[in-house]
Amino acid sequence: MTGKKSSLSPSRSAPQARRPASRPGAAPRRSSRQGGHTAVRQPRSPSPSPRGSRRPRRALRSFLFTFLLTMAVVLPCALGIGFYWQATHPSENPGPAALSQSNEADSSAATTGSSSEAETSPDSASPAVDLSGLSSREAILLRRGGVVLGEENADESIYPASLTKMMTVLLAAENFDDLDASVTLDEELFSPLWAANASLAGFEPGEVVTVRDLLYGAMLPSGAECCAAIAQALDGSEAAFADRMNRRARDLGMENTHFVNATGLQDSDHRSTVRDLALLLDAALDNPTFREVFTAPRYSTSPTNLHPDGITVYSSALSLFQDADLGRMTLLGGKTGFTDEAGLCLATLAEADGAEYILVTAGAPGQSHTDTAHARDAAAVYQRLSDALAG
Repeated sequence: MTGKKSSLSPSRSAPQARRPASRPGAAPRRSSRQGGHTAVRQPRSPSPSPRGSRRPRRALRSFLFTFLLTMAVVLPCALGIGFYWQATHPSENPGPAALSQSNEADSSAATTGSSSEAETSPDSASPAVDLSGLSSREAILLRRGGVVLGEENADESIYPASLTKMMTVLLAAENFDDLDASVTLDEELFSPLWAANASLAGFEPGEVVTVRDLLYGAMLPSGAECCAAIAQALDGSEAAFADRMNRRARDLGMENTHFVNATGLQDSDHRSTVRDLALLLDAALDNPTFREVFTAPRYSTSPTNLHPDGITVYSSALSLFQDADLGRMTLLGGKTGFTDEAGLCLATLAEADGAEYILVTAGAPGQSHTDTAHARDAAAVYQRLSDALAG
């Protein structure tokens, strides 16, 4: 029997498929035999995977979402806390206007100093002056306005003597409506004054004078009869007028002063200090009438029923300095005072370079008509002040 080729036998060898190169780390390909052939699984064609490009986008979206969510929560909270702090701590969080004002205030303070320093600290116009070594036991020097330049026992209680008359003249200047009104000097005013050997301006009992004449007569020659007439004309008695004096003293801040009469005649309850008297003079000089009287070197009264030609009176204070060397200072006015218990007292006003200065001294030894220790003290102090101003 003629044999036939089996259909299962290949007449020729089939071409063998090319095996793709294996990727590093890839699992080996599995093969199987089917129908006598070796079948090789072909790998799937690789397709581009979107995972690699999507990951950065997802991360960015996640970050933005988280950031926006955080800001949406944190920012309102922070603003709320800030507003609350500013509302509850305004002084610690000044606004622009407050900062501007603060900067301006700081600049001003750096340039001119504080108000308290301006009142108490010496400067080129208000230098400190040594008041030691004077004959007067008590003394005070100040620049007008209250800047004290020097003092010695300024708060020691003293008898003010005729420096009292500065208050009497001030009250007359403040309370008489008409300075040309007539006043009659009753005879009863003179008896106690003669008995006390008080200084007089030269008017006589029953003389009819003007209020203006009384002011100059009380200040320049220290006429006690003028003061008694002022007290009687204003308040009916010297005791009632003394009450007015004490009320005015309290208004002026004269804390250590008590008046019992209008003249300054000796009384154990009639007391003051040089500081209080300087305060009185500083305030009184703001009154134009008082200033005119205080600074006058002389005055001629109007004709009266007993002095048809009037009386001419002179400043007893200014007459003490006719030949005095005061340096660059100019003496403008003054008031003297004396009793045996008070000693020689003096209040003066001087000027230099447009600034005015007040000096009050008390307790100098001597007699009123023979000694000038108080005037020598004033000249010495003004010389010291002159040197200090000159630098």
